Amino acid sequence: MKVLEKQLIINLKSRFFDLIDTDSGLLSYEQFLQEMLFIVKGFIRADEVTLFNCNEWKHEWFVEASTNEKLKFDIEISPILCEEIRSIFSKVCVLHKPISLAGLENYDLVLQLRRGEQFHGYLAIKGITDCPCPDDLIVEVAKECSNFLHKAQVICNVVFEEKRYKQLFRVTEKFHSSMDMDAVLGEIIYTLKEVYPSFTYYLMLSQDNNSHGDLPIKDLEYDSENITAMQAYVTGTIQLEDSLLEKRSILYAPLKGKQGVYGVLQVIAPNTMTFPKNEVEFITLLANTAGSALENAQLYQQSRRLITDLQLINETSHRLNSNLRLTESINFMAGQIKESFGAEEIGFVLVSEDFEQLKVIKGSTEFFFADESEHYLHFIVERIKRERDSIFIGDLTIDCEPIRFRSLMAVPMVQTGLIIGFVVVLHHNPYRFTFETFKLLQALIHHSTLAFTNSMLREELERLVITDQLTKLHSRNYLNEKIHQSMKEDAYGAYILIDIDDFKKINDTYGHQVGDEVLVQVASILMDNIRDTDVAARWGGEELAIYLPKIQSDVALIIAERLVKKVREQTNPSVTISCGVSFWRKEYSNDTFTKLFKRADNALYIAKETGKNKVVVQENIDINE
Repeated sequence: MKVLEKQLIINLKSRFFDLIDTDSGLLSYEQFLQEMLFIVKGFIRADEVTLFNCNEWKHEWFVEASTNEKLKFDIEISPILCEEIRSIFSKVCVLHKPISLAGLENYDLVLQLRRGEQFHGYLAIKGITDCPCPDDLIVEVAKECSNFLHKAQVICNVVFEEKRYKQLFRVTEKFHSSMDMDAVLGEIIYTLKEVYPSFTYYLMLSQDNNSHGDLPIKDLEYDSENITAMQAYVTGTIQLEDSLLEKRSILYAPLKGKQGVYGVLQVIAPNTMTFPKNEVEFITLLANTAGSALENAQLYQQSRRLITDLQLINETSHRLNSNLRLTESINFMAGQIKESFGAEEIGFVLVSEDFEQLKVIKGSTEFFFADESEHYLHFIVERIKRERDSIFIGDLTIDCEPIRFRSLMAVPMVQTGLIIGFVVVLHHNPYRFTFETFKLLQALIHHSTLAFTNSMLREELERLVITDQLTKLHSRNYLNEKIHQSMKEDAYGAYILIDIDDFKKINDTYGHQVGDEVLVQVASILMDNIRDTDVAARWGGEELAIYLPKIQSDVALIIAERLVKKVREQTNPSVTISCGVSFWRKEYSNDTFTKLFKRADNALYIAKETGKNKVVVQENIDINE
């Protein structure tokens, strides 16, 4: 090479070197390439310099850069077979007037840019008809262009690697500053978008992922389409999957922590036969960092949830052991379960020892007092009777029955080894309850059963104290207490004193056992014909009494007459009753329980003396009596 030509090449190299200026911020490979083409254009005094490259998938040439800006947008480049032009350049260094190659026929020169095994494309030059440059100088220009592009790629890769690892450092800092699962997952996606804008990616999680907004998240499930993903999840190692048909390569990176694998990061690289090796290491580091962050966030959330669960159990146990009534306990528990679990229907059910009798406890939601609940309860009873264990079903199906509630949890109430009942929780959406929720419900019921049992025993004892053993009516003392309370709090009320006519004759004729049965029959008729707020009691012997709070005398008369009629018609052997009715009003401040009873007793005496089987009302209230 002549001295002048050597000097020209030195000048060209100097121009190229000037481009590599980190202070100018010119660190984009595309910018390097564009500036290089303009330098070459000026060096050889050409009209246009264009760099063509090959798409390995489509076997088509495309314009990678050009000094002619319109070329990229206005001129469609016809496809040229890769093998054909490669074959040509295996024999020549410079191709003059390539009129036989479609798409390159308008160019004067075509040069191959290659540095060893590294291929950079084909430099096509137009408008150098009078170019004084000999072929050996042109070849030297191509060589220096290849060297420059190699160095530019190295520099850009270094800058890109620095940027990526700064991103990795930033995301690591962000991961360690956040204990929120959604924030960690969102940061993974944000980093991938920044580093690989042309890639597609998904987070395939093994945990519930119903609350992560619009993040590209999939459930990690074992099926024919996810075999490679499952291999990455099970083995904890990077897996690669190349698809010639879909012209893409897929990387599966496990999101791995110290205690396990929490999912798989799926990264899809388009238009490539194999996943870029230089990207595998970075994605692996990102996935490992993300896996540790997910583990930390999950452990933190689990610890917070555990603390919340323990607080719930402690608060519930404390409240239930504060001598609440059974209904109050059930209402409190139902509220806790509804608030903590998002349940729609909550039932508390007692069962007999043989599971043949069920009783829904007051405080359960209204659904369990309706007919629709029967097939749910029957299903639960059969399962608990057979398996003697809790039930957790995410998508409930019951043969031949329309199912409104798909999520079901049922936990037996066990006392001293005996199942005394169960608690059932329902929601209409399938898979509404998590397994952690189920375990918490089990713990709640385990800690609450003793309190429920104590409440039931305490109330049963109270009932026995205030209840006549034979008739199951209230005791006389209880009746007296209720009347005294009503006369303090209410404006008026009525009192009915009842006597079974000729009861001694029943005993003498049929025996005392039949006499007791008659007493039970009459007591049952009384209970069936009064309100829940009314009080029926055994006054003594064959005398019974009813107190009707907030009832006027005319209504009390109707009730008493109805009782007389029903006792006569429904008892066997048939008996009759006589009733004495009295009432009180608040305006008579000197009225007392004793006077109220005395008036009813007088009315009953009149009824007995005037034919029995009737009602007499003591209407006159003498406040001085």
